[in-house]
Amino acid sequence: MTSSGLFSLFSSLDQIDDEQDNDRSQNQSEKMKGEVHSHLEESIRPYIDLIDNLRSVGVHKDLALPTIAVIGDQSSGKSSVLEALSGVALPRGSGIITRCPLELRLKKVTGIKWKAVLSYRKKRIEFANSSMIERHVETAQNVLAGKVGICDELITLEVMSPDVCDLTLIDLPGIARVPVKGQPEDIGNQIKSLITKFIETQETINLVVVPCNTDIATTEALKMAQEVDPEGKRTIAILTKPDLIDRGTEKNILDIVHNKVIPLHKGYVMVKCRGQQQIDEKIPLEEATEIERDFFQNHEFFRCLLKEDKATIKCLAVKLTQNLVDHIKKSLPQLSEQIITQLWDVKNELKECEPGPPNDPKGAKQFLIEILKRFNDQINSLSSGELINAENLFSQLRAEFKKWNDHLNHSKPTFYSLKEFIQNYRGRELLGFSNYRMFEWFLQCHVAKLKKSAMELLSAIKDIILKQFKDVSYKCFRNYSVLQKITESKINNIQSSQEDKAEQRISEQFEMENMIYTQDPIYLKFLNEISEEKFSEEQSPIFDIKSKYSEMLKAYYEIVVQRMADQLPMMISFFMLKQTAQLLSTDMLCLLDRADVSKLLSENSEVGTRRRDLHARLDRLTAAQEALNVFI
Repeated sequence: MTSSGLFSLFSSLDQIDDEQDNDRSQNQSEKMKGEVHSHLEESIRPYIDLIDNLRSVGVHKDLALPTIAVIGDQSSGKSSVLEALSGVALPRGSGIITRCPLELRLKKVTGIKWKAVLSYRKKRIEFANSSMIERHVETAQNVLAGKVGICDELITLEVMSPDVCDLTLIDLPGIARVPVKGQPEDIGNQIKSLITKFIETQETINLVVVPCNTDIATTEALKMAQEVDPEGKRTIAILTKPDLIDRGTEKNILDIVHNKVIPLHKGYVMVKCRGQQQIDEKIPLEEATEIERDFFQNHEFFRCLLKEDKATIKCLAVKLTQNLVDHIKKSLPQLSEQIITQLWDVKNELKECEPGPPNDPKGAKQFLIEILKRFNDQINSLSSGELINAENLFSQLRAEFKKWNDHLNHSKPTFYSLKEFIQNYRGRELLGFSNYRMFEWFLQCHVAKLKKSAMELLSAIKDIILKQFKDVSYKCFRNYSVLQKITESKINNIQSSQEDKAEQRISEQFEMENMIYTQDPIYLKFLNEISEEKFSEEQSPIFDIKSKYSEMLKAYYEIVVQRMADQLPMMISFFMLKQTAQLLSTDMLCLLDRADVSKLLSENSEVGTRRRDLHARLDRLTAAQEALNVFI
């Protein structure tokens, strides 16, 4: 045998030995991985289940939950990676395939056959095999987003099988640049906005899918991840399609995987999923996994990645699970604090938001009685001066009554010139004769001028009371538009009727003032206060002379002023406030005899929605707190 033949033989034997060593090493590695995974199954499943349960009750609507978000450019191999992890064929093709966030819950469950559940909104579909899932995911997307749009509503696919890893991640729409037919021109921006909503929160691990045959530095998905995570602390990258790279670029790809190009704290993993030809040939995922392993084991440059646990879907699954559980553990204390804070806020908001009426007729009737009683109590307290609000009713009334009193005082006639008075108000009598009719007529004319101001006072008081009563109505019935409208209508009608009565009484008051009457002692009292002389009833024939007419007129007008200053405010207050409150309270109780209680208590849509939302938040946050208490 020649030396070259011996060299060839030894080389072959060495290669065989190396392969056997690699196999033994690989078997030991596989055994170790199996033991690790078995241990992980017991320790990690509760944490992943916790987050899944929190998302199921809707806590993700209130705060960000620890999760893995999968992002990638179109045709980056994202769907193939998810397929390989889940064992389920997902929608694929050209254009925007993922149009709603798809939450993929993988549960390793032994002792059962394969099972999956697809849920969105209130729909739930169970599957005994994976053949129909792809079509139903497409249907779900069409329901939520239409046939060409995108939507941020979550579709959940739960896969339970002994052949999957324990993992939950959210697949997001692929980053698009050109809209397809029927899509809005800004579809690219819409997708980026949706992706950013998920990946910008500190609770999210960003899983970026990048093809090996593209320039990683220009990959849009990695750029977006870097914008929200510039230090790369919560980003992990998957390099796909290693079989499509150009020869001579392998070392460059290895530099990327070894964190020498764009460093990421969580690193890189390379995978080789089924290609289109394998999909067309319907090669099973199990066989594709073996093909993937053979590819790396036989690759001149990428073989080392197997030993470094930086290659294959199985390695990726373990790595993602470990990262997710560690992330969950670190996030739990902060998550608990956020839930406690939000529970406090929701409970305070619910205190401000009155409880709604019960659904049963008896309870609704009792509820109506209670709110009508509360309204009547506040109206009566307001009218009696016991209820003092920001716009103090009696303070406003006193201000208006003071204006009335000031107007009366300013209207007092002055008679400094006797000659002017005699000339302007003398009748047919000869000079020197007195005329009581002239005295009476002058007072009647002067008092009549006050009637317009008296009616203006009534109108001003009506407006003040009307506003105050309607304010009470709004505060008591603001959530019940029908009841509020009925109450305001009653207030308007009663006030209008009471205004008519008050006007009638004011008119009667002015007609009575035409009688020119007061008690003699009262008249003498005012006359003596005005005149420099002192008079008594015995002197009455002496002071009935024209020289005293101005003083006599002033004295009587003082009586009119005092009488009107008190009488009209009392009269207006009686009709417009006191009686109105009494009539309104009685009239409101008549509503209890109506059969349409449910209509009276029909709530404003915004109020009912707000209360329902707050109760829903309270329920899910309470459930979340109970679930977290087991771990904290």
